[in-house]
Amino acid sequence: MTEDPKPRRRQARGERRIAQLLQAAADVFCANGYTATSTNAIAREAKVSPGTLYQYFPNKEAIAIELGGRLIHEMRERHGQVFTPENVALPLPELIDAILDPMIEFNCLNPAFLALMHGSEVPGRIAEEHDELHASLLSQVRELIGARAAPALPAEELDRVADMAFAVFKGGLALIVAVPEGPVRDGAVAELKKVLYRYLEPLLAEEGARVTTTPPR
Repeated sequence: MTEDPKPRRRQARGERRIAQLLQAAADVFCANGYTATSTNAIAREAKVSPGTLYQYFPNKEAIAIELGGRLIHEMRERHGQVFTPENVALPLPELIDAILDPMIEFNCLNPAFLALMHGSEVPGRIAEEHDELHASLLSQVRELIGARAAPALPAEELDRVADMAFAVFKGGLALIVAVPEGPVRDGAVAELKKVLYRYLEPLLAEEGARVTTTPPR
């Protein structure tokens, strides 16, 4: 017996509809913020009826949780690809490029990530997953700086440097995402890299070949 293709077609249509609703939600969250967004606004943006939306999501919170979960998963995969032994061993300017460029690209392509993760009333599940992601990223930054510091930094100073470098990155990232693509954004990216280089260069070994510690994945 051949398998009935109808269930597969229905499933494919459902996945396309979910993707359509999530993209609409991302656009509305970016424009209005999480708190001011309604399911009706998301349905209008997706060009579907509220009834169609409710076939897939019972409320705004469920939409935010699904969208946030997907973005966090993608972000985890992205930062898992940049904190590699090969990148950590690069000279400092190349190391900054190798880590920042993919992170900046992800956030510019997905502005809903910052809009949703930093909203004042986002669902607790998203906040918890974001906090875990933040802690993981900060830990990797700390390990990288610890591996490259010459001479080795005391633990307290290492924590302080990692916190500051990460805070500078997050602040610069918010400015970069907020400006239009093109020369203005490119200039903001260059400035962020310049700031991080000048802050870290006195502390870190310029020659990546001396690195022996591998940051965790």
